[in-house]
Amino acid sequence: MMRLDQRAINGEASVVVISTQRCQITSMDDLDLCYMPATELASAIKQKTVSPVEVARAVLARIEALDPKLNAFATFTPELALEAARAAEKSVVAGERLGELHGIPVTIKDLTSTAGIPTQHGSKILAGHIPAADAVAVTRIKQAGGIVLGKTTTPEFGWKGVSQSPLTGITSNPWRLGYNAGASSAGAGVGAAAGYGPLHQGSDGAGSIRMPAHFCGVFGLKPTFGRIPNLPIPNNDQASHIGPMTRTVADAALFLKVMAGSDPIDHMSLTAPPPDYPRLLSADGATPKIAFSPDLGHARVDAEVSELVASAVGVFADLGCPVEEITPPFGPLGPELGRFFWTVHETNLAHYLEEWEDEMDPGLVACIKEGSGRSADEYLAMRARKLEYVGQIHQFMQDCDLLLTPAVSVAAFPADRLQPEHWPQHPWDWISWAEFSYPFNMSGNPAASVPCGFTEAGLPVGLQIVGKRTDELNVLRAAAAFESARPWHDKRPAL
Repeated sequence: MMRLDQRAINGEASVVVISTQRCQITSMDDLDLCYMPATELASAIKQKTVSPVEVARAVLARIEALDPKLNAFATFTPELALEAARAAEKSVVAGERLGELHGIPVTIKDLTSTAGIPTQHGSKILAGHIPAADAVAVTRIKQAGGIVLGKTTTPEFGWKGVSQSPLTGITSNPWRLGYNAGASSAGAGVGAAAGYGPLHQGSDGAGSIRMPAHFCGVFGLKPTFGRIPNLPIPNNDQASHIGPMTRTVADAALFLKVMAGSDPIDHMSLTAPPPDYPRLLSADGATPKIAFSPDLGHARVDAEVSELVASAVGVFADLGCPVEEITPPFGPLGPELGRFFWTVHETNLAHYLEEWEDEMDPGLVACIKEGSGRSADEYLAMRARKLEYVGQIHQFMQDCDLLLTPAVSVAAFPADRLQPEHWPQHPWDWISWAEFSYPFNMSGNPAASVPCGFTEAGLPVGLQIVGKRTDELNVLRAAAAFESARPWHDKRPAL
């Protein structure tokens, strides 16, 4: 874990730098502050019952205590966070207008640019690289008053679904140390589960929000493509999405609202203003028509995962939603497309091989080499097939409001492996156990992973909820209904 300042953090939450004449501070357990939802923190800070400095100290102290074994941070910035918290506190005392995230701790993924803070992409190649400007999402988080704690870990250039990189090593699943926490938003998922504050920014190019949400037992939403601006625009044919990772659905709705909205520089960003997700989350809506596919017609799924997901689907039927089990026609067409485009788009990194191959993740090197040498004719032919495939997904979604599937085929496994030991082995193909996520990166549909239970070994499992394009609100509402029926945010790993 890189730190920008090695001075010790005073973790005593009772040390609160705030005017007691203007603000009543309620004594609160540090752990409660660390796990308090952002929606509650925002209200408590505005009502002056909790201090931003008190919150920051509690969360920073927890990170100091736990992260040596979890390794969720690539760069930890406690002094910058405390400085921002003190400024936030002064604004509260002065009675200034407060943003929607005022004084609330937030983490940023190490693939997302941060001015003045290293953005290293989990690679020795970019070790120590400091961008000149913040990403759009980071700017909006800061403008809303969010307190940035640092940068969370990712595999090298976000290439795989396993929480390990040559730069930062293994990021451990908080439910079992040494096990996969999912990726590429690994550190964000761990931070959400471990009580490193309520809000964690992730990104998703083939499941990288939903996979760590599944493995870590938290909520993760990949919004519609373009809902949150993403600059510089990744050269991967519109696959990458930025989104929230949280412990509650309401927190994700709040975080999404802050980050969403068009940007004039990102010509891929959606021009229509986003809905007011927090306000509309609990509003009455039509009962959704739901389709359920346990395997998309082709995917292998471990038995325990299948059983937990099927039980979760039953909750929606109990809530009065019409649920039909189906085999979508587009499903079996996905694997060949997924693997072709994953390898070809990783060749964006091929220019590093001559100098850096020996220092890079061997699986990433193998993936780059498999994708190299493809012709323009091959790419265009496969892209034509992809466009047809995406069209079939959107046609299918015309007949239902939501599609339910497993989020991932397996529970967590040792993070020094690309595949679980009982699965077929391959030098780079981790996608074999993640067949449910990449289709909706290609199509741009909003998709979430909600915690739906634990295996006998105590490892979390996620249910994926997919919505129509631009309809994050219906996904959030369905997730909130499930959360109410099967609460998960009070379940914490024994750390």
